[in-house]
Amino acid sequence: MSTKQQFVVNKAGRRVPTVVNGREQIPYQGVAVYAPKGVKHGPAIRSCNEYPEDGDKRVRDIKTALEKCGLRDGMVISTHHHLRNGDRVAVTALQAAAELGAKDLVWFPSASFPCHEPVIGLMQQGAVHHIEGSMNGPLGEFCSRGQMRGLGVLRSHGGRWQAIQDGEVKIDIAVIAAPTADPFGNADGSHGPSACGSLGFALADSMYAERVIVVTDNLVPFPCIPWQIQGNNVDCVVEVDSIGDPSQIVSGTTQVTRSPDRLLIAEYVARFIRDAGIMREGFSFQAGAGGIALAFVDHLKDMMKSAGIRARFVRGGSTRYLVDLLHDGLTDYILDGQTFDLTGVESIGSEPRHVATSPFTSYNFHGKGNFASMVDAVVLGATEVDLSFNANVVTHSDGLLLHGIGGWQNCLSAGCTILALPSFRDRIPVVVEEVTTISGPGELIDVVVCERGVAVNPRRKDLLAALRHSDLPLRTISNIKDEVEAILGGKPRRPTLTDRPVAVVKWVDGTLLDTVWQTPL
Repeated sequence: MSTKQQFVVNKAGRRVPTVVNGREQIPYQGVAVYAPKGVKHGPAIRSCNEYPEDGDKRVRDIKTALEKCGLRDGMVISTHHHLRNGDRVAVTALQAAAELGAKDLVWFPSASFPCHEPVIGLMQQGAVHHIEGSMNGPLGEFCSRGQMRGLGVLRSHGGRWQAIQDGEVKIDIAVIAAPTADPFGNADGSHGPSACGSLGFALADSMYAERVIVVTDNLVPFPCIPWQIQGNNVDCVVEVDSIGDPSQIVSGTTQVTRSPDRLLIAEYVARFIRDAGIMREGFSFQAGAGGIALAFVDHLKDMMKSAGIRARFVRGGSTRYLVDLLHDGLTDYILDGQTFDLTGVESIGSEPRHVATSPFTSYNFHGKGNFASMVDAVVLGATEVDLSFNANVVTHSDGLLLHGIGGWQNCLSAGCTILALPSFRDRIPVVVEEVTTISGPGELIDVVVCERGVAVNPRRKDLLAALRHSDLPLRTISNIKDEVEAILGGKPRRPTLTDRPVAVVKWVDGTLLDTVWQTPL
């Protein structure tokens, strides 16, 4: 990292670099202030003369496919994360590239998991230069300790689509793991022995990458029906024994929390949505797959039944709890970005009202609208939230980078954004004076719910007025913070960080929101 790195202070009051990995940056200017210019990026025009007339694009192995796609030093290689911690394709592809002698590659995953830890070795040997995508677990710690040669770039799911579409990241070779595919390259994620649901996170890669490789363990004769990836965008098809471990592809252990405090939080969230008047005929909501979110859906389901209320749609990450709503006639549709359990995988493959979506339709900020702002309420988590309602989802209280952004940022444009979280974890307060890293600006976060009460952002006078007859324990966020500090014996110690950047956090419009600083070794 150059000692001449220049920084500016952005609209969020955070110091961010002016150049990231050799590319000039635009600092965050505020919510919905920056307006993009120019035209969408497009890959080179290809001719049918380059491809087999019989449509059979199969090649022997991933190495052959990479060579056929013109692998060279410094290329951007992308992968998707629908296979989650069971993925066997991303590491295999990068290792194959290293064996072919490629150096200084940029890995551009839609997300990473602990199974991708071997990429650390590829970075150490020089095959991979840096990662632009979420870095969880070992990869996050490797980056936080300043051991990655380039800066990590953290984007939301919608921000990733925006970056590809706008030409901010130009993918040279996209490697798409497909649970089912045909020899032409049409691919589907909802069927086959390694079914994972949607392939929406790979859709932009297939459309905008210069070259596209589909890797499958379930090759079917043309046509692969349904197809989520179109073979017309695909250069090569590789058949392998296994693209992933089915026991790790889905979050089969996803279950409602058993913690009394967290169950209380879930109850408060459901009561808030009811008492604030959000729960009404035809409303919509989104919740994640964590224990609190699942318990919230269970509570809300009972309230909807009692009131005779039906949702028009619910947003997923899908779980069996959302599928139950569909089967019980409590929602018309599930609009699903990814599936988190086996029930969700089965449903998306067989139920027409369980609809696979992509970050373009759901989250892309540089489009003619998206689904996120049409959702009435979203329930999210966070590692930290501060007195200005700014929230952090990428670093922990010690400053270590251990989470990705996912769709979290994009969901903040919902009609009501609710953070459901415990007031402290491992005797470390979650409500703090100032978050370590800003992942989302406080003006978009409407409510913080913990076991000690419900804090409504003072900006939302409409919500406060709607709750005037509610028996929910309404508190100010500062009051909750003071109570927790009194219980734990004082203010938490701020993390010790160096002045060297290791990663940056992008806002949904591609501007720089914050910097992740190196933690001491």
